[in-house]
Amino acid sequence: MSTDVEFEQQPPAAGAALAVELKGITKRFPGVVANRDIALSVRKGTIHAIVGENGAGKSTLMKILYGVQQPDEGTIAINGEHVVLKSPTEAIRTGIGMVFQHFMLADNLTVLENVVLGAEKLHGIGDAARETIRRISADYGLRVEPDSLVADLGVGDRQRIEILKVLYRGARILILDEPTAVLVPQEVTELFDHLRELKAEGLTVIFISHKLDEVLSVADDITVIRRGTTVAAVDPTQVTARQLAELMVGSELPSPQTEESTVTDTVVLRLDGVELAGAGNAKLLDGITLDIHAGEIVGIAGVEGNGQAELVEVVMGMRRPTAGRVFLSDTDITEAGVREIREAGVGYIPEDRHRHGLLLEAPLWENMILGHQTQAPNVKGALIDARAAKADTERVVRDFDVRTPSILVTAASLSGGNQQKLIVGREMSHKPRVLLAAHPTRGVDVGAQAAIWDLIKSARRDGLGVLLISADLEELVGLSDTIRVILRGRLSGEFDPDVVTKEQLGSAMTGADGAEGDLR
Repeated sequence: MSTDVEFEQQPPAAGAALAVELKGITKRFPGVVANRDIALSVRKGTIHAIVGENGAGKSTLMKILYGVQQPDEGTIAINGEHVVLKSPTEAIRTGIGMVFQHFMLADNLTVLENVVLGAEKLHGIGDAARETIRRISADYGLRVEPDSLVADLGVGDRQRIEILKVLYRGARILILDEPTAVLVPQEVTELFDHLRELKAEGLTVIFISHKLDEVLSVADDITVIRRGTTVAAVDPTQVTARQLAELMVGSELPSPQTEESTVTDTVVLRLDGVELAGAGNAKLLDGITLDIHAGEIVGIAGVEGNGQAELVEVVMGMRRPTAGRVFLSDTDITEAGVREIREAGVGYIPEDRHRHGLLLEAPLWENMILGHQTQAPNVKGALIDARAAKADTERVVRDFDVRTPSILVTAASLSGGNQQKLIVGREMSHKPRVLLAAHPTRGVDVGAQAAIWDLIKSARRDGLGVLLISADLEELVGLSDTIRVILRGRLSGEFDPDVVTKEQLGSAMTGADGAEGDLR
C-alpha cells in the first residue's frame, strides 16, 4: 500500500467540537528539528492515539501541549481558545493533565498524600481531600482507597492513582504516555474500561503507544507522526495494525516468533536455591532454581515488583544472595563483582536505563564505554582509546538507527527509545555468552523492536543464553523457548510458549489461577 496516498490527513467532521487544535507546531533543537509544521485536531470527548517511531517527535509534541517546552512556531487552541502554555502549571490551569510513563509516586506515602502533594490548596490534606478522592474514584470506577500505602500497591493500582492525581486537579484533557507498557493483559483491559468511562463523562484522552493492536481497540482517532511531522490522521475502523506500522516506519508489523529450537545441553547460567532477604522476615527471592542453556531464551513473566529486578541484580553481582549459589557455566560467581561478571561474558540490558544503563549528562561515546572500559575497542594498553571508542559508537548509532545529530550530544538529549537502542547496541556488540535482558524493547517503536528481536534471535542461534524479563507477553511468548512466572519471589512451573495463552499467563502472574501450573 502507499503510505502517502491511501491515508491522507482528514479534517475532523464538520461541526465537531475540538478539545485540542495544534497548527504549524515547529520545535528546533541544536542540530535537529524535533517537530516540523505539525497539525493535530483532537475531538472533545474522544480517545485520540498518537503513534510514531522513536525520535518521531511525539514526546516533544506532548511536552509542548503540557507546557514543559514552548514551540518556536505554531499555535495552540484549547476548547476553541488560543492559549500560550509556558509551564505545566499553566497547562493544569487550562485543564490539561499528563500521566508519564514512569510513575511519579512516593512509596512511603499514602494514596491521599501522593494525590494532594503540591495541590494542598484545593481541598486541604484531611477529610475534605479524602472525600474528594473517594468521589472521583467512584465516579470513574478507579477503585482507589485514599489511606492505602503506595508501597503495598501493584502497577495497575499505581497507574490509577496517577490518573486520579490529574483528575483531582481538575483536568478535562488527559495525556497518557505509554500507559500499558507495564501492565498485564487483565490490567490493560481494565485501564481501557477506565478510559472509556472518562470519555463517557465528556473528558478527552490523548495517549501515546507503540502497541498498535491496543491502539486500534480503544482509539476513536489516530494521528501518525513520522520524522517530526504529521503524515496521517486515520479512522481506526479503516486501518489495520500492519498498515499503521507501515505508516509509522515504512515496513510491515514485526513478529518476535523464533524459528526452530536451538537449545543445547550446555548450561551457561545456573541458579541453585537462590534466596534474597528483604525487610523483616520477607524474602525478595525464595528458592530460585533455574538453568539456562546455550541457545536458549528463558522468559520470566510477572507483575512488576515480584522479584524480577532482584533476580537480575543477584546474577549481575549487584546484590549478594543470602542463600544459594550462582554459576556461569562451571564457575561459581556468587561472590563475584559486577566488573568481573561482565568481563566473563554477561551482557546487561537494565530495567531502569536511567539508573543502571546510562550517564545522562555524558556524551554518547562515553556511554558506549560503560561496563566495557577494560575491553576492546575501548582501550589501548591501560588507557581509554577515545578515537576507537568514538568510531565504535558511530557504528552502533548507524547499525541500530539511533536518532541523534552527533555522538557528542548527551544521553539525556535522546528520546527514551533511542537511549534503549544505544544500550542494546552496546551490550550486543561485545558478543556476550549470557544476556540479562530486562524489558529490552520497552519504549521502542516497531521498527527498532523488530531489529532488537532479530538480533537476539540471531545471537541465540550462535549459542547465546538469554534471561528475558518482559511485560510484553507477545514478546515473551514469541521469543522464549520456555516461560517461568515469578510471583512473590518464587518461580512457578514451566510454561510452553507454543500452547500457553496470554490469559493463562496473566492469571498465573496475578495468582488468580490459585496454582503454579505446568502447561507443557
